[in-house]
Amino acid sequence: MNANHTLILGGARSGKSRFAEQLAQQSNKPVIYLATGQAHDVEMQTRIKHHQQQRPTDWQLIEEPITLAATLQTHSSKNNCILVDCLTLWLSNCLCSGRSDCWDEQKTAFLNIFDNLPGQVIFVSNEVGHGIVPLGELSRQFVDESGWLHQAIAVKAARVEFIMAGLALTLKGQS
Repeated sequence: MNANHTLILGGARSGKSRFAEQLAQQSNKPVIYLATGQAHDVEMQTRIKHHQQQRPTDWQLIEEPITLAATLQTHSSKNNCILVDCLTLWLSNCLCSGRSDCWDEQKTAFLNIFDNLPGQVIFVSNEVGHGIVPLGELSRQFVDESGWLHQAIAVKAARVEFIMAGLALTLKGQS
């Protein structure tokens, strides 16, 4: 288990990113915001712009849609805090990359380096497993893979928070 890592789960517009940003600010370390989202449409461009306006201007921004493990290894240090927002967008990017092995390769690399990251890392992810089983194959794969990823991270992270209506429910670790 890595005592420096936190997983924050919640639904869309639950307040999970705001909660993660508050934790990052409380770290009193230089913050690197590692964004996985890609602005493929106007709605996503609007979401990204909203997130950018919410962040402090002194935070470093790194945009990386696929190679999360390598980027974390490069930038994690005991003297910084990395906020990854978000894991489910990373999953979507991998599943839709056109490479059938992309997700398995990237997830394995990520889980293999997780415990050895020296800095504080806060991971934000959408909890999508509370609804009905989706009709489409890709949608079902997305729900299954995100659930399995969350379980694997929850075992390794020292802290896991579930955010609903802007309120945190501590699932593991300290609040």
